[in-house]
Amino acid sequence: MKILVAYKRVVDANVRIQVKPDGSGVVTDGVKLSANPFDEIALEEALRLRDKGIATEVVVATIAPADAAAHLRNGLAMGANRAIHVVADQPIQPLTAARALLKLVEKEQPDLVLLGKQAIDDDANQTGQMLATLWGRPQATFASKLEIADGKATVTREVDAGLETLEVDLPAVVTTDLRLNEPRFIKLPDIMKAKSKPMETVPFADLGVESGDFLRTTHHAAPTGRSRGVMVKDVAELVSVLKQKGLL
Repeated sequence: MKILVAYKRVVDANVRIQVKPDGSGVVTDGVKLSANPFDEIALEEALRLRDKGIATEVVVATIAPADAAAHLRNGLAMGANRAIHVVADQPIQPLTAARALLKLVEKEQPDLVLLGKQAIDDDANQTGQMLATLWGRPQATFASKLEIADGKATVTREVDAGLETLEVDLPAVVTTDLRLNEPRFIKLPDIMKAKSKPMETVPFADLGVESGDFLRTTHHAAPTGRSRGVMVKDVAELVSVLKQKGLL
């Protein structure tokens, strides 16, 4: 069983985002970049399936500029068998990403594709669903538990009303939620081993993917500052203040 894991690079979750003065985007120069946290969970789950003997190979793939090779090496250090780097100079939108991943799926023929439910840079939450549709295979999103047996994936997913369990035939696409697992720490010996693991580089243009970048961002703006709080003496005064503000 082969598992393909989408492994996106984003601005580190601990970095305080700053908007450029002209509002054209966010500041990325000199900013720490790391794996998307949800994609790390997806990779960890793939590795656990391999550790259980369910999977035999885990392949990580990213669509990113040429300098993202170190990012993929981290995925290899976590334990992936090999990596695929689709080199794209410009950011791409979810539909284009799904079409590019479909090309990799058609080449690799994985039994399972794992992605984070969303990337923390755009929070689009679309690529996994689009990939499943383009591929014509079942999907199970927001997975908080995943079990593989008898050619099927049983997925417990988090929904507004609680938990829902789905059973889908493989091959399938599964997107991962926060409570699925906790990614392992990368150890120094694993970093050294990752240097010898295979990494394939594919120019984005060679995939022959039709662009799906139909959205245009016109402006970025930082959230407005919070106004100062108001101290009240009792409930009656609180109700009075809320009425004055039109909140009651």
